Amino acid sequence: MLSIKKYAAIDIGSNAVRLLISNIIEEKGKPVRFKKSSLVRVPIRLGADVFIQDEISEANIDRLQDTMLAFKLLMKSHKVVLYKACATSAMREANNGPAVAEQILKTTDIDIDIIEGEEEAAIIAATDLHAYIKGDRSYLYVDVGGGSTEFSIIHNGNKIASKSFKIGTVRLLNDIVKRSYWLELEEWIKNNTKDFDKIEVIGSGGNINKIFKISGKAIGKPLTYFYLSTYYHNLKSYSYEERITELDLNQDRADVIIPALQIYLSAMKWSRAKHIFVPKIGLSDGIIKSLYFETVSSKAL
Repeated sequence: MLSIKKYAAIDIGSNAVRLLISNIIEEKGKPVRFKKSSLVRVPIRLGADVFIQDEISEANIDRLQDTMLAFKLLMKSHKVVLYKACATSAMREANNGPAVAEQILKTTDIDIDIIEGEEEAAIIAATDLHAYIKGDRSYLYVDVGGGSTEFSIIHNGNKIASKSFKIGTVRLLNDIVKRSYWLELEEWIKNNTKDFDKIEVIGSGGNINKIFKISGKAIGKPLTYFYLSTYYHNLKSYSYEERITELDLNQDRADVIIPALQIYLSAMKWSRAKHIFVPKIGLSDGIIKSLYFETVSSKAL
């Protein structure tokens, strides 16, 4: 007997807002399958407001409200049965974050859950990482966002440490990441990876996904530190406008991709990793799986 249901995840990040709709396929005698049906991304960049002015601007409140209404209509059209909307770094740090969430609930009936960094890391860890890792190896998982980056240490298939740091692409663009944050991150990575002879990095986030696509590498094959470093220096030789016109990057990607590379390269350097795997998973995927396994609250559409 075959059963197919649709779940949706809304990820309200500091750089972009995403809607992921997935098919949950259950077949008797077989493990459940999660198949992406639709992914919509809107680059609102809430962090540009919050990390400088401490609150979301009226203009971006209107954009976010319109986006949530559009997402609701899309979920209705797809016949989604369950959804969860999570807001991360920007909304949790905005003075008016809870008020904005309440306003959106009243106007669109979309219930936004503003989550802490540790919960964000836990939801991301709910993804099928075991499908991308080997049980006898050690990994540093790095999920780069606009406002924060989540790090997890995975050894012998088990997560043994996890932490969220206020180092993200939008913060770096606006030069508001304190040197002490970098020093704290360096110390955390070195302390948590020093006992492993060999460690590899798993990277997630829109920027590393884009870089992986550009590389032309086959799915499952890693990128090297040398490749990332070379690409980083090559990107820096172009102006923002040239990255759009000559390298064909979207305008909301052409600026944040450089600070994203800074974070990935630093993580690889401090963990002594030579390779980074890019499985194309993130918070939205974690939300979908957490909904299915009922480890997070859900809302019926």
